[in-house]
Amino acid sequence: MKNTTYEVKKSDEYFAKAKKVIPGGIFGHYKYAVRESGPKFFSKSEGAYFWDLDDNRYVDLMCGYGPSILGYNHPEVEEAFKSSSDKGNTVSIASPVMVDLASKLVDMVDIADWALFGKNGGDATSLAVMIAREFTGKKKIIKIDDGYHGVAPWMQDKNRPGVIASDSEHVIKIKWNDFEELENVLSQGNNDIACFISSPYDHPVSRDNSLPKEGYWEKVTSLCKTHGILTIVDDVRSGFRINLKGSNVAFGFSPDMICFGKAIANGHPLASLVGKEEIRKAAERVYFTGTQFFSAPPMAAAIATLNELEKVDAPKKLIDYGKNLNSRLEAVASEKGFNLISSGVSSMPYYRLEGETFETHIKWIDECVKRGVYMLSYHNHFISLAHKEEDIDFIESAARQAFESL
Repeated sequence: MKNTTYEVKKSDEYFAKAKKVIPGGIFGHYKYAVRESGPKFFSKSEGAYFWDLDDNRYVDLMCGYGPSILGYNHPEVEEAFKSSSDKGNTVSIASPVMVDLASKLVDMVDIADWALFGKNGGDATSLAVMIAREFTGKKKIIKIDDGYHGVAPWMQDKNRPGVIASDSEHVIKIKWNDFEELENVLSQGNNDIACFISSPYDHPVSRDNSLPKEGYWEKVTSLCKTHGILTIVDDVRSGFRINLKGSNVAFGFSPDMICFGKAIANGHPLASLVGKEEIRKAAERVYFTGTQFFSAPPMAAAIATLNELEKVDAPKKLIDYGKNLNSRLEAVASEKGFNLISSGVSSMPYYRLEGETFETHIKWIDECVKRGVYMLSYHNHFISLAHKEEDIDFIESAARQAFESL
C-alpha cells in the first residue's frame, strides 16, 4: 500500500455533530489528539490498523494508548470474551473466571501473592494507595513530579479545572532518578508517609523518557523499607511490554504492589492490583469497588491475552521490533537533515526532533498521519505483536515524505 495524503471529510462532519451533544466534541485524553487535518473517529480496526470514516487505513503506533498489545480483534481473545459473555456478563454473584485470572497473575507476576480487579489503571493506583494507608496507618504519598497515575483529584495538578489545593495536600513530589531528594524528604523527620508510587521508568507525556539509573530502584526500595513506606509500581502503561513477570524484574527490584491495566486484556476494560502476602489483610479490609468490576468476559479475555503473550515471549518481540523501527526512523530523519530522538523502552518509544521547535515536531507528526501512520506529537507510542516488517517499510516511506514536506 502506497502512502497518499488523506482527506478526512466524514470525520470532520461527525466532529461537528459531536460538538452539539458532547462538551468539546471529544473529551478526556482523546481530545488532545484531535488535529484539524487528522482522523477523529474510526470505522473499523484489525490487527495493527484502524480505518477512519473516510475509509483511510492507518498503521496504528498508539494501539489505543496501549491496550492493543496483540493487535485489534485478536481471534483467541475475542473468542474467550464471547464464550464468557454467552454465559453471563455482570451477574449478581462473581464468576469463577475471576479466581482463574487471579491465579494466573499470582503464577506469572514475580511479587504477586494476591490480585484484585477494577476497570481502569486509576482504579488500581487509587486502591494501592488506600491499601498502603491502611497497612501503614499513615497518610502521605510520595510521587514523581510529572508522574501520571490516573485522574483522581489527588493525582492531578492543583491548577487543573475542578481540582482544589486540598486534594493533593498529602502528596509530596520529587524528581525522577534523584535518590538524594528522596533521602532529604525522609531525613526531615516526616513519619507520616504511607507509600512511594512511580512507574518503573519515567515516561511523562511531553518530554524524553528515561530509564532508572544503575541501582536507583534498589536504593529506593531499601530506604522505603527502612522507613516503613510501601513501594508501588504503576505498571499500567508498561506492563507486559518489558517483562511478563513485572517490569520491576527487568530493573532488578521488588516492590510491595504493582498496578496493571491497558494491555492486560487486549483492549477489554480491566485493571488489576497485585501485592505481597504481608499486605493481604490490609487489602481485605479496604472497601473499593464498582458495579462493573465483576464483569466476567474481560477477565476471560485477560487470561487469553496473558496466555498468548507467554507463548511467544512477547516483551522480547516487542522490544526487538521497536529497536528496528526506531533505527529506521532515525536513519530517515538523518537522511533528510533532522535528528530524531527515540527515548524510553523501544516497545513504547517517545519521539522528539532535537534542535527543532515543538511546532515543527507537530507538523512532522501531522504529515505522517496524513500519509497513514497514526502517531502523536506527545506521549510515548506503542508496538503490538500484530505489527509486521512490511509496516515498518510503510512507516519509513511516510516518515520520509513527511520530512520532505517540512
